[in-house]
Amino acid sequence: MRSVLLPALLALALATPATFQPSWAQTKTSHALSLLGAPKYPAGFTQLDYVNVNAPKGGEAKLHAVGGFDSLNPFIPKGDEAPGLGLIYETLMASPMDDDTSEYGLIAETVEVPDDLSFVIFNLRAEAKWADGKPITAEDVAWSFEQIQKHGEPMMQLYYANVQKAEVLNPRKVKFSFSGPKNRELPQIMGQLPVVQKALWEKRGFDKPTLEAWAGSGPYKIASFEANRFIAYERRADWWARDLPLNKGRYNFDRIRYDLYRDTTVTLEAFKSGQYDFRSENIARNWHTAYDFPAANQGLVQKAELPHQRPAGLSGFVFNIRKAKFTDARVRRAISLAFDYEWTNKTFFYGGYTRSSSYFQNSDFAARGEPTAGELKLLEPLRASLPKEVFGPAFAAPVSDGSGQDRKNLREAATLLKAAGWEVKNGKLTDARGEAFQIEFLLGDPSYERLVGPLAQNLQRLGITLTMRTVDSAQYVSRLRAFDFDMIFGGWGQSNSPGNEQRSFFSSQAADNPASRNWIGLKSPAVDTLIDAVIYAPERDSLITATRALDRALTWGYYLVPGWHLPADRVAYWDKFGRPEKNPKNGVDFMAWWIDPAKAAKLAGAKPQ
Repeated sequence: MRSVLLPALLALALATPATFQPSWAQTKTSHALSLLGAPKYPAGFTQLDYVNVNAPKGGEAKLHAVGGFDSLNPFIPKGDEAPGLGLIYETLMASPMDDDTSEYGLIAETVEVPDDLSFVIFNLRAEAKWADGKPITAEDVAWSFEQIQKHGEPMMQLYYANVQKAEVLNPRKVKFSFSGPKNRELPQIMGQLPVVQKALWEKRGFDKPTLEAWAGSGPYKIASFEANRFIAYERRADWWARDLPLNKGRYNFDRIRYDLYRDTTVTLEAFKSGQYDFRSENIARNWHTAYDFPAANQGLVQKAELPHQRPAGLSGFVFNIRKAKFTDARVRRAISLAFDYEWTNKTFFYGGYTRSSSYFQNSDFAARGEPTAGELKLLEPLRASLPKEVFGPAFAAPVSDGSGQDRKNLREAATLLKAAGWEVKNGKLTDARGEAFQIEFLLGDPSYERLVGPLAQNLQRLGITLTMRTVDSAQYVSRLRAFDFDMIFGGWGQSNSPGNEQRSFFSSQAADNPASRNWIGLKSPAVDTLIDAVIYAPERDSLITATRALDRALTWGYYLVPGWHLPADRVAYWDKFGRPEKNPKNGVDFMAWWIDPAKAAKLAGAKPQ
């Protein structure tokens, strides 16, 4: 289950929670909803465990984003939205970074859910207000849902598929009714609903991109911007929720500014020269070699590798099986064998990564060993539609000898390609019609070219021509939304409770839905059935069973060349910040950092102007 709107740095957490409802005998009113019965924080809690409630307020945090923007409307697929817009808007409930199995009331003070999970009622806080001082009403909530459902990102249609209607019960009470079988996630899915001010948005049109600096109910407002260049936010002194337990010790910066850059190489150089303050480093080579510059050597720039415990999901080189050349699993497996991960890890990653073999890597939901009796109960009725390997040991990514061109793996790949009907003629792999096997690998970041290049060389040995096409961010997003690619580097982050979002990732319905995340183009009734088993699992044990069964069906389909993961966040920052002593288990919460006045003053005197 995934949040619709998050500030860019909070997205370091990769995923937000889904929900298990406790077994209530009747409708119960609570301050929170939890996956595991009781939330970490009880009613009446005063603060989050990891924050510094005495953190000073003030100063400016300068951040960055790659690409451009031409819209300040983050809720629709039209236009390219500015970074950080989640700072303006709030949701009914929210999840702290140290308890991703729960949601706590934010705009909603309490939530009511019956034992049969047929509806959820949110009771709004009397003090919840818009930036203009007007109260947030149940009518605002219902209207926000209707507009996002109708005009929002296409995946939201799948996300809200079983939400039957929204009802305003009174000015501070809104009810969402559900259809279909019990769905443990839907109450929390609705808790993630971002709320906008009906009176403001209704006049201007929810379904249109805009560069009007609209206000919301969140901790910041837009101070200034220039499309495609920068956007700056200013902390609201009159923010209604500043003293809520979820927010104490957070949102400490008076100003947050994002500068936009066209490519990652330029962004790194801009950081080195002090143009922005904080960066998350996801390129191993940079982490090991690029921070040897004067400011870093003088201690003006700090590096930190902060461990986390969140699921890794799965990323890698994704096949678009809408293309005829990729419809045969033997072809996809052959290309996977041509990728020498061991050589790549040694050469480019300094041996720092671990190979991934599961769509739910680094979690209890990853398939392991032989299928259990519970898994087989789900899989056996689907046997005719699934690879036979699903019923044996869990998938493991291919292993090479680390030479860069493992002859054994390449021979096996050639055998698979021949069995799939491809023949080498004049050095080119061709099909029965004599058409050569060619792949265009679409990239939005030139830094990935060095990873794809060695794969291209090995494929050339098999007679396959792979060319890389690197485009700007706007064109990349446009082609991604239209599924106009052969292969991409992509992936799917997962939460600690997989659920409804799997429909957008892998369902047949999503395969033809523009802008869904079913980049594979997967249309499998068997996978659809297993996704439903995940969504409608009544408790955690059955969810683990269903998700492991789904994992087997996906991994043995060879829908991507599996990538790698790292159980830590690597961050670099100019030494002007204070940060909590304890890093929350789901990763960096930058909004709990603050400007340390003494450090900032020292840096100002030493930093090159």
